Amino acid sequence: MNERQVHKFVQRYLEATNCHVIEKSPSHYLVKLSAKADRELMNRTYYWGFIDRTGAEPETMSLLLVTDKQKYDEAAAQEKARNEKTAASSGADQAAEAALSRTRGFLHGTLNTGARVPREDLHYGSSRLKQLFESARHNGSFVCLFQEPEKRSAHPLQSTAYTAWLGVNMKVEFACDMKREEIHSFGVSLATGQCVERFYDRLTQHRMTPKLPPNIHTAKNALSLNKAATIAEQVLERKLRTYDYGWASAAAARLDEELATLQHYYEPLLDSTEEEKRELISEQFQRRQEEIRWQYEPRVSVSAINCGIFYLEGIG
Repeated sequence: MNERQVHKFVQRYLEATNCHVIEKSPSHYLVKLSAKADRELMNRTYYWGFIDRTGAEPETMSLLLVTDKQKYDEAAAQEKARNEKTAASSGADQAAEAALSRTRGFLHGTLNTGARVPREDLHYGSSRLKQLFESARHNGSFVCLFQEPEKRSAHPLQSTAYTAWLGVNMKVEFACDMKREEIHSFGVSLATGQCVERFYDRLTQHRMTPKLPPNIHTAKNALSLNKAATIAEQVLERKLRTYDYGWASAAAARLDEELATLQHYYEPLLDSTEEEKRELISEQFQRRQEEIRWQYEPRVSVSAINCGIFYLEGIG
């Protein structure tokens, strides 16, 4: 995940959580967090407990989120040099103070605070970015969105039919002593029961909104959500049955070989060990067998990553 992708993700997260962006550039965001984002990210349990008990007006924190450290630091150094030059020529201390605060973390006048704003350098693997991912995963596990019409209806009484689709993203894990993952996206029409693959790709072709657009009506659902989810599971199961599972046979052979090696080591040891120590060694033998089975035994697991109801134009 490169700096541009991190920057785009942060922008979408800030928009989704209604944070107020005070200042931004291609390498940073200076934001005042919304109450929702502050609760999610800042670990101020006691503060929010006090706010909830007293009903007081909350004061959320501000953050400087740097998505490209090299570009940001270069721009900050250039601005500092310009401000120092201005300060030297005019004798003004204010510009130098602003430059100093910028290099160490923003101190924006609109924040109305004397505290320095914490700086977070976001890159793939950083703890704060992981926290943003987890927050997005937790709060975005289910959504309800409507397709935005490409053009408004010319007649105010004309209404376009939309169909509700259950969209599900599923992760399939093929595991043994090696591991491989696949992501499958399915969409099931709640009106007809039709199931389509690569549903996410279809959604990316449309602009989506959480609000029902004007001059739109929704078709009646013929399927329950449980039935639609079952259809998606059945389609995925049929798809997985067509796969080549030679890797599983090879993993099972490696498992048998490892268990035989382990048995070859422990059985003579058990036969030659005194009675009082035999039970301890037997437990160790059993534990090692379980560890090897966990490592080598081939298995396929399926889990739902996220899902949503998507209203798309037409009856499908």
